[in-house]
Amino acid sequence: MDIVSVDFSQKKGAIKPMHCTNNGPVYKWASDQRITNLPYFQEAGIPYARVHDSSFYATYGGEHIVDVNMIFTNPDADPYDPASYDFDLTDDYFKVIELGGSKVFYRLGSKIEHWRKKYNTLPPKDFKKWAIVCEHIIRHYCYGWANGFNMDIQYWEIWNEADNTPEGSAHNPCWSGTDQQFYDLFRITLEHLKTTFPSLKIGGPSLTTINHEEWAQKLIDNLGDIKPDFFSWHVYNDRVEKMVEKMRMARAFLDKNGLTECESILNEWNYVKDWWGDAWEYSLKVDKSLKGAAFISATMLASQDEPLDMLMYYDARPGGMNGMFNTDCVRERLKGYYPFYMFNQLYKQKTQVSATVDGNNLYAVGASGDEQTVVITHYNDDDNAPAKQVKIEFTGVENEGKVKLEYYCLDEKNDCALVREEIFTANEFACYLTLPVYTTYLLKIVKL
Repeated sequence: MDIVSVDFSQKKGAIKPMHCTNNGPVYKWASDQRITNLPYFQEAGIPYARVHDSSFYATYGGEHIVDVNMIFTNPDADPYDPASYDFDLTDDYFKVIELGGSKVFYRLGSKIEHWRKKYNTLPPKDFKKWAIVCEHIIRHYCYGWANGFNMDIQYWEIWNEADNTPEGSAHNPCWSGTDQQFYDLFRITLEHLKTTFPSLKIGGPSLTTINHEEWAQKLIDNLGDIKPDFFSWHVYNDRVEKMVEKMRMARAFLDKNGLTECESILNEWNYVKDWWGDAWEYSLKVDKSLKGAAFISATMLASQDEPLDMLMYYDARPGGMNGMFNTDCVRERLKGYYPFYMFNQLYKQKTQVSATVDGNNLYAVGASGDEQTVVITHYNDDDNAPAKQVKIEFTGVENEGKVKLEYYCLDEKNDCALVREEIFTANEFACYLTLPVYTTYLLKIVKL
């Protein structure tokens, strides 16, 4: 029997924002066709929505939003003139994200371009001018410039996956210039924005994989004394232990370079067994299944105890890798939605408590606040893994007479449904669960 020991008297620090997403909710401003998942976004309490690849989706605003070249459409225009910018549909999209209860995490640059001819992943003609354009996008959204807003957009990320393929490849879908051109663009933009907005968090480079350490090292070396506020990177995998390994690699890389205060942000991740052939088709099916949901939950829970500052799932945008919502009807939640809701129950309590696991392929996090809460997941990439018998020991329970333990289950039959309740009158007690593979439980101790 596996044992999970939860001690609510042992505080470990803050619950981190591990239930963030790429992209936000769907809402149609221009029509009475109110097909929306706004209420579900709000209930899941998504802290941040990274706006990358947003312009693939028509209801967000399509080709007219977010990407720098779609806002500053004429590279020869005056970057100081409000008339040079088209903010309209991006404004609408960001208002939807705020309605959903999230903060924007802004990726400056372009969406990925998989097609043969590149349009927006070409190096800007004038790197300094491009930095000034980015400055004015920030001024519009954070400081009211050009009939703008005072949104609390803290994170500004420079570009996406410029390291996607080896230098000189004609197939890099994210950057068509040389490595050195990107290093220079990143340095010029980072320095300009950090100098102009010292209270904001400026960083990047949205590394395709932390395995590209040599590429990343040259980027950091090219910065000299300039330090990014955060370092962003990506990983797609099918095993939680591999995700954890990459988190440790990223932190070690930053610390080795003296960037001990630089946040490590994993801002693209999902279940992928491989990018090609049958394995890719299998991965897309998993993303929208209970197995994909368990991978989401297990990764979130494992990340809480790792040297990672934020985790951002790819993707809440309706499409193949969205395991949260039905692409054809976004009001329909898929299994992968519920781990976000369940993790938010931890996040709302704010404080992590000790939760140790004696067993394999089990992941658990406990939290304490207005309620005392635990989320536990059984994940193993082996679809035939046997069910686990688990004893969960609770100590340090805040119990002034009696408490109710509520069991919310996510499995093939239940969508975070309340399936069981028990009353306890002590400060220490235990419960027992049978966890088939890919099952997740939210356990709430409610004071009576």
